[in-house]
Amino acid sequence: MRDPIRAVLFDFDGTLADSFDAIIASVNHTRTAFGFEELSIDEIRAQVGWGLRQLMEVVVPSVNPEEAMAIYRDHHKTVMGTHTRLLPGVRTTVETLHKQGKKLAICSNKLVRFTQELIRVLEIAPFFDAVLGPDDVNNRAKPDPAMVLEAMKRLNVRPSETIYVGDMNVDIDTCRAAGIPVWVVPSGLQTAETLSKYRPDRILESMNELVPMLRLLAVAP
Repeated sequence: MRDPIRAVLFDFDGTLADSFDAIIASVNHTRTAFGFEELSIDEIRAQVGWGLRQLMEVVVPSVNPEEAMAIYRDHHKTVMGTHTRLLPGVRTTVETLHKQGKKLAICSNKLVRFTQELIRVLEIAPFFDAVLGPDDVNNRAKPDPAMVLEAMKRLNVRPSETIYVGDMNVDIDTCRAAGIPVWVVPSGLQTAETLSKYRPDRILESMNELVPMLRLLAVAP
């Protein structure tokens, strides 16, 4: 039987890599730049995942979000490389999928140049056919489906040939809007119990399950 899945799309933060320390540092740098006290890890954790503009509107209220985003990004580019690490099983997984001939892409709410730099530093860039951010689709961050739809267009695949792997309910909402299956892994900011409330198509225990699960799909009657 022909393998029905030709492409796998990934979120970045919390799915492929742990970059939370860099996000914490840049959020608190931005807050102090505008005279606010630093936030706790849990306070920041509760706001991450829905794009930088929304994050800035919450963590530096009453400040021009464009100014806040500029300060955040200037700081973030100085710390992201040293404060980001691949999550367990990611390198082996994406390398295996690449060798199997699957098309791989990243759809992240980070600026695309940041994600491109990080996957270069983390030495996984050669395995990906496309990397997208909101700036590729008129700043339409997830859960808007524009990024996912553009990724499928670039990879020349149909929704029925695509699976998305993420770690948050924003990923689930995005894929529902795009009309593609979504698998989640509780390696980011939300637990499996929390993610189950949003009814993803599958919850993986870890990234190490992805390749075996896709293999089962390929042989299913």
